[in-house]
Amino acid sequence: MNPGVGASIVVPSRGGARRLPVLLSALSRQDCDDFEVIVVVDGDIDNSAGVLERLAAEHPGMALRTMVFPENRGRAAALNAGADAAQGRVLIRCDDDLEPASDYVRNHVVEHQGKSVGIIGLYRNVFPETAYARVYGRAADEKFRSDALAADRDDQWRYWAGNVSVLREVHQRLGGYDERYRAYGWEDVDYGYRLRKMGIPISIQPLLTTAHHVAATTTGIRAVRALHSGAAREIFVAKHGREALEPIPPDRSLWSALVAVSSSMATEGTIRAGGLAIDKAALVLPRWLSEKLVALTVESAGRAGIVHSHRARTHF
Repeated sequence: MNPGVGASIVVPSRGGARRLPVLLSALSRQDCDDFEVIVVVDGDIDNSAGVLERLAAEHPGMALRTMVFPENRGRAAALNAGADAAQGRVLIRCDDDLEPASDYVRNHVVEHQGKSVGIIGLYRNVFPETAYARVYGRAADEKFRSDALAADRDDQWRYWAGNVSVLREVHQRLGGYDERYRAYGWEDVDYGYRLRKMGIPISIQPLLTTAHHVAATTTGIRAVRALHSGAAREIFVAKHGREALEPIPPDRSLWSALVAVSSSMATEGTIRAGGLAIDKAALVLPRWLSEKLVALTVESAGRAGIVHSHRARTHF
């Protein structure tokens, strides 16, 4: 191991050829240089490897390494492979659609001076001007961030995601990410939960809130991801028990009934078609009605993933 490397930034990437130049340009402008970047391409579907070769030449001062899986193995496997190759004392997970500020690495590293902690930075989602963003996405983003910052310290593990850090030896003791999570999401929540069970304090640091060029820019994309997240949630429940999550009181409202009925028909195909129709209708419908239709689509897709996990088919 190179003892001079203070941090290793692990970037899992699939289909990231257009996103990686933004991320690596931001990392090249950091106000410190005591770090390395390891990008793990989880099956190269868009010549990401070629883009990374070009970016390495454009940023010769940055310690950049690339690993390319010959086929898709899932985000958890990519994260573990990057961590296994890492040389830094602090391990930073940085997803490929982030655009960190110049003090990003330094602010992560300073939180690990003399202590073992799990550090979370939130996202500030950057949306293109779409119907989904206007009627639902931006408001949901603000609410998510507000709820996270108001969360009790014991509950902050729930927000473990793509802008986080731990000491590398803590990651090794934990055993890395669980590679059974192959659908979208929950490999991160699982990781945060296991950190908490191991006795590692977890803290959300507002200074680490980072611009996120969000992929869910339409109702269809957001809802398909909700379907996959619902399916992945059931892996977490099977592993840790439902008591690991906050109990949800029975809901016999009309809204709950609508979600249940809609979820019974939700597949990736119907979700995409319905999302497209809603986004088009949002151009003429009242905003409140468009917001309700988006919410119904997203929530019913998430429920479908929980009840009918086999409907989540796309690889992320």
